[in-house]
Amino acid sequence: MADAQIPDKPALEGLEQKWDAAWAAQGTYLFDRDAAKAATQAQGRAGVFSVDTPPPTASGSLHIGHVFSYTHTDVKVRFERMRGKTVFYPMGWDDNGLPTERRVQNFYGVRCDTSLPYDPDFTPPFHGDAKSLKPADQVPISRRNFIELCEELTLEDEKQFEALFRQLGLSVDWTQTYRTISDDTIRTSQLAFLRNLERGEAYQAMAPTLWDIDFRSAIAQAELEDREQQASYHRLAFHKTDGSGDIHIETTRPELLAACVALVANPGDERYQDYFGKTVRTPIFDVEVPVLAHPLAQQDKGSGIAMVCTFGDVTDIIWWRELDLPNRTILGQDGRILADAPEALETDAARAAYAEIAGLTVFSAKKKMVELLEASGELLEISKPFNHPVKFYEKGDRALEIVSTRQWYLRNGARDAAFREKLIALGRGMDWHPDFMRVRYENWTNGLTGDWLISRQRFFGVPIPVWYPLDENGERIEGGVITADAAALPVDPTTDTAPGFDESQRGVPGGFEGEKDIFDTWATSSLTPQLAGGWQRDDELWNLVAPFDLRPQGQDIIRTWLFSTMVRSALEDDRAPWSDAAISGFIVDPDRKKMSKSKGNVVTPADILDQHGTDAVRYWAASSRLGADAAFDPQNPTQVKIGRRLAIKVLNAAKFVLSFPVSEGAQVTHALDAAMLATLDQVIRDATAAFENYDHARALEITEAFFWTFCDDYLELVKERAYNQGDVGQASAALALRLALSSLLRLLAPVLAFATEEAWSWFEDGSIHTSAWPTPLGIEGDPAVLKAASEALIGIRRAKTEAKASQKTPVARLVLRAPDATAAALTLAEGDLKAVGRIESLEIVGGAEAFAVDTVELAPVETEA
Repeated sequence: MADAQIPDKPALEGLEQKWDAAWAAQGTYLFDRDAAKAATQAQGRAGVFSVDTPPPTASGSLHIGHVFSYTHTDVKVRFERMRGKTVFYPMGWDDNGLPTERRVQNFYGVRCDTSLPYDPDFTPPFHGDAKSLKPADQVPISRRNFIELCEELTLEDEKQFEALFRQLGLSVDWTQTYRTISDDTIRTSQLAFLRNLERGEAYQAMAPTLWDIDFRSAIAQAELEDREQQASYHRLAFHKTDGSGDIHIETTRPELLAACVALVANPGDERYQDYFGKTVRTPIFDVEVPVLAHPLAQQDKGSGIAMVCTFGDVTDIIWWRELDLPNRTILGQDGRILADAPEALETDAARAAYAEIAGLTVFSAKKKMVELLEASGELLEISKPFNHPVKFYEKGDRALEIVSTRQWYLRNGARDAAFREKLIALGRGMDWHPDFMRVRYENWTNGLTGDWLISRQRFFGVPIPVWYPLDENGERIEGGVITADAAALPVDPTTDTAPGFDESQRGVPGGFEGEKDIFDTWATSSLTPQLAGGWQRDDELWNLVAPFDLRPQGQDIIRTWLFSTMVRSALEDDRAPWSDAAISGFIVDPDRKKMSKSKGNVVTPADILDQHGTDAVRYWAASSRLGADAAFDPQNPTQVKIGRRLAIKVLNAAKFVLSFPVSEGAQVTHALDAAMLATLDQVIRDATAAFENYDHARALEITEAFFWTFCDDYLELVKERAYNQGDVGQASAALALRLALSSLLRLLAPVLAFATEEAWSWFEDGSIHTSAWPTPLGIEGDPAVLKAASEALIGIRRAKTEAKASQKTPVARLVLRAPDATAAALTLAEGDLKAVGRIESLEIVGGAEAFAVDTVELAPVETEA
């Protein structure tokens, strides 16, 4: 037995630090590879429980939503560990990507300029207070200097994240961590890509690309969000080539008129039947373009006929591709109109007009084009402003533009029906918690419009491991790609030499050029099972943990993280990467609005944890079911306060129960004790089933309800008997109390990680979190006895309160009337009822329709003579 000293006044304060240190020292949560091998040999893959833990983005601070969702995972993991499984519960840090770069720019006041040489003595001009700087005022530094600052800042963020996760009590194995920018990660990510490339699943293409002009990078479909923006329709006159008049179109983007390649109307639109197959000439630029039919044209929008430009929006891309139209891109990667006019602008007047907008931003170009159109008389009308959805990068500040660039893509089923169906089938072969989240996955998969764009024009990320041969003029040889040797990984083509060349041949005719682009962050994060599980690095570990048991994550990244991981696993292993997906809901503010940094309603968790204690916050999180949104009001966190009250009660109840020593050879002989334990047996069965079904909220609800019955009713009913060493039922009460405490602490341990560990240490050796999950004791008893006695106790208390008497006031005579079955059950608890109610004479009368306290005669109060 443990010899820990029970404090005089148990408290929650300090338990996080005490037990985190103890767990670390004792290796409580370490993955035991030998145990995993033994379990696998005995039970197969079922002996191990592995988790593909979400790696939080190390670019800022954690928020209350992280506490919410990570607690959901931890509760499940603790349950599985207590069930005897060998748990593989790693943690990763998502370092690379655009958010990290932006944070570095705002933190240090710098920006990357790839033309600059490395400065080994560089010191950043700011340290944490450069957010208000304009981009032009940021100090330009070399790529290597910039990456070093990214490394420095993310390492500091990760230390803070780990400290908070330890305070939260996450039972992860902190020796099993990875970073999405480490050498091992770069090797894994590059190797997976090279295998994709070898199998023909990765390819490079020049194509219209959604582009963020601030980040100067391509953006994938999964990273988009719609935001309402104000616009106005501009009604323009296109001139019929045969001179028979004009066709009027309405556009919100007159600045792209020089990029117009066609007009498109719905094939069923009667107004334009005579014009399909004919041509018109554009205003201002006088370029001949065809009038074509396409079902995406909306008859009820504007004049029903649209100007197709390369490219104004994603619909333009569809029309351009499906109607085989020319590409007249006029927008550069800096968001300004290109200097050179498209070849289709043949007249001096057209080129002169184009020169008026060349070099301008889209905003200024729109203003100038409106002036030109007004002067020519071809602008017929400008509508009143209205709001409409516009595509943004989810972390960007300005609307995306569409430019033509050469990018790397990975096949994702958008253009391959067979692969798309495979992804759907793999999703249906998994268990989703809750199940309706699977529909979101399927909707996303079926709604894809293009393959996965995996290259980015940024700096801090995994380099794409290819080089390009140069011809005799120093130009890239079309279609030529030199790939890295797998044995040489990781590589950086901007500094490492291409295979078969020497460094003197870099950038010269007949030599080579290194790929400057890096992988999209999701192209690396999609490999988290491989990164954590040792794929192609530690075969033994990979075979023990893969495919993983659980992918926990938020619902908002089903389209990104979950889908992309499924794609990589399907391509590489022809299987789903996990058996189960647990999807947490959002945290919303008291007005039921989703918390987000952009809305300024995010709550950081440190103060809440310090003020209320970790167990209280874990209780709040665990009270919400998977997939359900939870409101959080930091000014009045009601559920957190309830959790704190429960955790304190656990400590106090344990101290009280442990004050009754259990005699050797004691047995449960009293009907009320057996009834309580029989009731507890059903709680154990129900809570276990709920945990198995990923319904931690239901498991907590069932356990908590019984715990309060145990404290408020059973403890009160038996404490007099438990104190009375002369009572023949004392040993039964003391044993029943101890047995119940042991089971209840273990039932609550996944949620109240610290309070239960503290109470457990007062009477048991080892950690409660590596103890066996409770199983029904099988002691025969009738739960009706406890239920009836609890009802009677409540009735006795109410009767005294209504008589305005203290609960300690003796009762000379009390009559209980109840149905026969209830009366029989009450008789078995008569002694305890008399003791707790201080009742001299208790009469239990059957035959009643319902339970009632019939008569209460208080004992006369003795007065001094």
